[in-house]
Order: sequence, then C-alpha cells, then structure tokens
Amino acid sequence: MKIVFAVDGSAYTRHMLGYVAAHPELVGGGHEFIAVHVTPEVPPHAARHLPKDVLNEYYAEEAEKVLHPVREFARMQGWTLRERHAVGHPGDKLADIVNEERPELLLMGSHGHGAIAGAVLGSVSARVLSRTKVPALLIR
Repeated sequence: MKIVFAVDGSAYTRHMLGYVAAHPELVGGGHEFIAVHVTPEVPPHAARHLPKDVLNEYYAEEAEKVLHPVREFARMQGWTLRERHAVGHPGDKLADIVNEERPELLLMGSHGHGAIAGAVLGSVSARVLSRTKVPALLIR
C-alpha cells in the first residue's frame, strides 16, 4: 500500500507519526511511505531581490529541517520512505502531489483551528481534501 504523509515539521506532524507508529493496525507493515513537504513560496516582491541560487538553497534548507526528523523516525520504525518536496501554496501543491502519486491513503496532522478560523484563514487539510479523491486520515 502506498501511503502519503503530509508533513510540516510541527507538533501536529510529530503527533501524527507517533500515532501511526503506536497503531500499526492502521497501516500494517511492508508499505511504501511518502513524506511530502511543501515550503511556502517567498513572496514575489521579496524573491525578485534574491539570487536564484540563494532562494533555491533557502527552499532546500527549509525542506531538510522538516524532512530530516521524519526520515530518522521512519528509519527507526523500519519503514520504507520516499520524500517529495515542493514550493508553493501548501494546500495546492500537496493536492497536486497526492493526485500524481495516487496513494491508497493520505495521512495528515490537523491543526484543528475550528470552523471559523478555518473559514477565515483557510485550511490546508480542507483544501487538499476538496481537490483529491484519496481516502484521508486526519490525526489531531
């Protein structure tokens, strides 16, 4: 089974990974896990003043900050893990990757802002769920 972990480096990501590790009945063994991280894009008005190599290095460093602990956790669990990184709006880019990968399950940690905050701020989870047709498990 192919399972995508949406990871952002927050406590919610750590909680999601811990929950999955503590509940192997959710996913069983021998699956392909894909950790996906989306780094928000530097606003264009600021990005145009930065050399492209500096900007790319920033994006790579931000991704590594998030993906390194996930990689280590997966190694300790004995999980097969592949990593994907994109730059842009997290909800849109994550949905694009999920649609491309076509996993059997998407796992996301939910920040749990609630209905009003989610409507005002927008929710990555809600955006991804509205743009994909993959079974998803939100862990809060």
